[in-house]
Amino acid sequence: MKKCYTLILAIFVINTVSAQKAAKSMYFELGGPGLASLNFDTRFGPRENGLGGRIGFGGFSIDGSGVVFIPVGLNYLIGKETKNYFEVGAGITPIFVSGDFTDDDGTFTSTFGHLNFGYRYQPQTAGFTFRAFITPIFGSFGFVPYYGGVSFGYKF
Repeated sequence: MKKCYTLILAIFVINTVSAQKAAKSMYFELGGPGLASLNFDTRFGPRENGLGGRIGFGGFSIDGSGVVFIPVGLNYLIGKETKNYFEVGAGITPIFVSGDFTDDDGTFTSTFGHLNFGYRYQPQTAGFTFRAFITPIFGSFGFVPYYGGVSFGYKF
């Protein structure tokens, strides 16, 4: 499983470096696969729409016990190159848990999958970005179809 994460991260970094003129943004997401996360998103080509990817880091800590989420995914922006897009995507989110939130040895690791369907406001030039979306999640716990979130960020 560790090799899978490394491969996904390597592909993401290579595509990011090769698409230097692509739209890039940083955003804070509330809800979604990272619960409360900071994310980096980029297009894999020079256009504002089309295929892209995201990687994030989020989680929380209570009394020394913590949960870390690392959402990784691919997304596709549908729309003419303006500023309003329909976003579809999918990905995985590794979860790392420590402390009182675990059963036995004090650590726990798992993953869950997520889909993404929503609206993205992304200007053609640098500036404020906004996303609102539905994110069904699935894993060993089952399927949760009505989960979502919002994000606010900056495109550079």
